[in-house]
Amino acid sequence: MSSFAETGPRRPVTESIRVDKVSPGARATGAVRAVVVVLVALIMLIPIFVMLITAFKTRIDVTASPPKVFFQPTLEGIVLLFTNRAIAAPGRQEELRQLAREGKLNIFEQIALDSGQEITGASPYVGRIINSLLIAGISTALSVFLGVLAGYAFSRFSLPGKDDLLFFILSTRMLPAIVVTIPLFLMFRQVGLYDSHLGMILLYTVFNLSFAVWLMKGFFDEIPREYEEAALVDGYSRLETFRKIVLPQSLSGIAATTVFCLIFAWNEYAFALMMTSEKARTAPPSIPSMIGRGGVEWAAIAAGSLGFLIPVIIIVFALRKYLLRGVTFGAIRQ
Repeated sequence: MSSFAETGPRRPVTESIRVDKVSPGARATGAVRAVVVVLVALIMLIPIFVMLITAFKTRIDVTASPPKVFFQPTLEGIVLLFTNRAIAAPGRQEELRQLAREGKLNIFEQIALDSGQEITGASPYVGRIINSLLIAGISTALSVFLGVLAGYAFSRFSLPGKDDLLFFILSTRMLPAIVVTIPLFLMFRQVGLYDSHLGMILLYTVFNLSFAVWLMKGFFDEIPREYEEAALVDGYSRLETFRKIVLPQSLSGIAATTVFCLIFAWNEYAFALMMTSEKARTAPPSIPSMIGRGGVEWAAIAAGSLGFLIPVIIIVFALRKYLLRGVTFGAIRQ
């Protein structure tokens, strides 16, 4: 009785539920934002679209003015990208045509024959892509591994001169690559690291390390220390606490750091051009230098650029679960 008097009669459930309706103005604003986002995305994707259609154009269609949007697709650019060719003499062309009539030529050889050429071997493009995968992959893994350890140490421990060390680490990233290219070139020649996979891996690791340390320190700063203190009280060692408590919570930050370091190492041009010649040369300086029949083979360059883009898209897509949270980690504080 007293409880009823204190609380009063209860209202019907339907009256206690409040339904928030979206106003027409808010809907219109959301629609406008969605349209703007779509338009910006389409504009940013125009270069990718141009690269895609150029990869399947003939030499005449590539240089046509005005540019052709509708055309007969061909694999000529793919053939130019993956093969080395030579002009076939008239007698040799007749011999190749006979082989084509007998069905003994593959599609690449047939396309080369249609332009009066014969395939003499494989191009170095595949080897350049393998070099890029090897150098970018190993250097990214080393940068992230060392960046995680250093970032955790800077975040959790009081080190003598910590601020000075952090500034020194960051300052290594302030210099443009072209400024240090010549001294590094001379040093690499002296110690035997020029045009070597090891030299490029070390170089990219060093340049990515400062970026990885600062990113990971910021991510670790956002993880409450109370979690680790509770684990230490429960008997975990510092290493077990780091492995079982901190690392699982920092996966999004590690994913974001991995993507950024990989993109730098994958796209880097100046060092790859100056520090390599043949053995360790990566794809970026190789793609623009494709010279064909008296000129630049734009279809082959577009095809090579498209193939160079695919691995990064695959990796970013695979890490998409962690990437969005990683790039916004710490933006909202409680």
